[in-house]
Amino acid sequence: MPRTVAVCIGTRPEAIKLMPVLHALARADISYRVLLTGQHAELLEPILQELGIRVDENLRLMQADQSLSGLSARVLEAFEALLRRERPELLLVQGDTTSAAMSALAAFYRGVPVAHVEAGLRTQDLRNPFPEELNRRLIGCLASHHFAPTDRARENLLREGVTEQSIHVVGNTVIDAVLHARDVLLPRISGGLEPRLAPDRPLLLVTSHRRESIGPDLEAICEGIRRVADRFGDGVQVVFPVHRNPHVRAEIQRRLASRANVRLLEPLSYLRFVRLLLSARLVVTDSGGVQEEAAFLGIPVLVVRRTTERPEGIEAGCAELVGCDAQAVFRAASLLLTDEAAHRGRAVPTLAYGDGKASERIVASLLRSLP
Repeated sequence: MPRTVAVCIGTRPEAIKLMPVLHALARADISYRVLLTGQHAELLEPILQELGIRVDENLRLMQADQSLSGLSARVLEAFEALLRRERPELLLVQGDTTSAAMSALAAFYRGVPVAHVEAGLRTQDLRNPFPEELNRRLIGCLASHHFAPTDRARENLLREGVTEQSIHVVGNTVIDAVLHARDVLLPRISGGLEPRLAPDRPLLLVTSHRRESIGPDLEAICEGIRRVADRFGDGVQVVFPVHRNPHVRAEIQRRLASRANVRLLEPLSYLRFVRLLLSARLVVTDSGGVQEEAAFLGIPVLVVRRTTERPEGIEAGCAELVGCDAQAVFRAASLLLTDEAAHRGRAVPTLAYGDGKASERIVASLLRSLP
């Protein structure tokens, strides 16, 4: 058993997806320390408290209007010093963020083995998603333990020359997290839907924040949502939690703020978002995690991206890749809001992304392989 596992968290999605892994480490009596880069400080710190994640070290590396190169350099340098001081047996990273990639690189330099949660996702396009696709491939070169969510992810890693014995197909921990939120955390809090939401009107839940979407793609996504809002009027309520990126906020506000049936919200806590998700008739998103959560829960998803590294939901029939085209968004959303047969055909829960036991499998694998 390792003396200490260092766990890097930099963003909100990392905290959500690593929360059940931390619980599993604790149940297995494995000592761990949570090391925070603060890549998304404003979004991350409230969710750490909500999910009960204890932070052992906060590097507070976020800067206003930070560049990728600047953030990368700060994470690499700070984590190298931190690992030198902490001397963990293993570094655990999740996903595809700059924090994950640069902390993994620092661990490689220090000779610390890296375990990668959500390994092997690929679009084969280095610019979509950007910079996540590059980050995933870099971590894939550095990691000693690859926890792949699906068989497809495993095949991606094998094609890149990763040794078969280092790959473990475990499912995605986001499913563990949403189950814990639905079955354990949400019943502990009072209140129903968000204020002023009508439970008798279909809820269209929208999220869009990706860096590569800023510009014409985000404009098209917002225009598609505007057309849906105009067509259905009071017959639908659109809820859009808006990312704090000022470039994202400006475009969404410009296109949608004037629509009475569109509610633009500040970023939601994880539990408030899950509560909305559970009430949604349809989700329109460019988020990987939301694709997985909605598909598992049986909520139809329209993926507003040029490509996706999570095609399993599309193959299962619950998700559709509509791209960043206003008319395609409008047509697909209109169909699922009006055609009950089409909606029922999509609203089928799938285990394509996992069964809620990924974290247990990850920790069991670590117990078998670490001293």
